[in-house]
Amino acid sequence: MPAADAPLPQTSPPPGDRLQSEMCSEKLKALGEPTRLRIVDLLRDGPANVSEIAESLQLPVVTTSHHLQVLAHAALVDRKKAGRKVVYSLPLDLLPASDAGHLNLGCCRLELPTPAADAV
Repeated sequence: MPAADAPLPQTSPPPGDRLQSEMCSEKLKALGEPTRLRIVDLLRDGPANVSEIAESLQLPVVTTSHHLQVLAHAALVDRKKAGRKVVYSLPLDLLPASDAGHLNLGCCRLELPTPAADAV
């Protein structure tokens, strides 16, 4: 049995399931929590470790870590070990450079608001 934080296995959808319902459902469930959407939005600006994400969102590190684990399980964030820290980023296929205004979930796309310019 795979570890709880292992990404979803890549399996072929059943015949006639063009939406890849199971995979899409897991991704949408993971994004169905406001904090996780905020994390994904934050990672649009570039990779960050759990402490940086927690500080930016003003959340406890343990809470942030839990949300990152859920996002990683749904293959919505990538993890890379960097020394003693783990750096999180968005997968290239989730936020393609050619269409940075959308999250590409494979089964559907979510339109992203344009980042607001910092207030003067």
